[in-house]
Amino acid sequence: MAGSERGPRERIVFSAAQLIRRDGVTATGMRDVVAHAGAPRGSLQHYFPGGKAQLVNEAVDWAGNYAAKRVGRFLAGLPRPTPSGLFAAMVAQWTEEYRTAGFAAGCPVAAATVDCTASTDSTRTAAAAAFACWTRPVARALGEMGVPAERAEALATLMISALEGAILIARAERDVRALTTVARELGPLLDGCVTQKATPDPER
Repeated sequence: MAGSERGPRERIVFSAAQLIRRDGVTATGMRDVVAHAGAPRGSLQHYFPGGKAQLVNEAVDWAGNYAAKRVGRFLAGLPRPTPSGLFAAMVAQWTEEYRTAGFAAGCPVAAATVDCTASTDSTRTAAAAAFACWTRPVARALGEMGVPAERAEALATLMISALEGAILIARAERDVRALTTVARELGPLLDGCVTQKATPDPER
């Protein structure tokens, strides 16, 4: 959604997520968020009476929902959905960003998780919920591709964990090597877990 289509509250949450993914929770100030969003300073108190903790938690929630919605878009772009194809698309989102925009930013949910000691326990809870929100559609997609239900959630966790780790290494090395490696090495393993006939979602 383009920035002009967001209301002031949504712009603030979006801006918080963008700054957190770049700078982390501790280094992201409320004034910085307002300036990035182009919102009146008084809007923070109006929309976020719980202060920075509320804003950070809502930004983390936004990020989890964004990642979850992207799963459907990735699947829609695959001529024939496969576990390796889905994972490759998830990875490609980051390799493309890093190749075109540099390595300044990572996942806001991961950034908030790392910074939990400097924030509140509610942020850790929000981050856990965001990862769960992202894991569910990945697991559901794997099940529709023929991965047994008892393995789908575990593999979804593996995919997201591998992606998050590769993002961290890519930022440290300033190179997409880790991202391309996990896509290449995990792809055959993921496809090898398909043991049932695919049941595509008729709504997709």
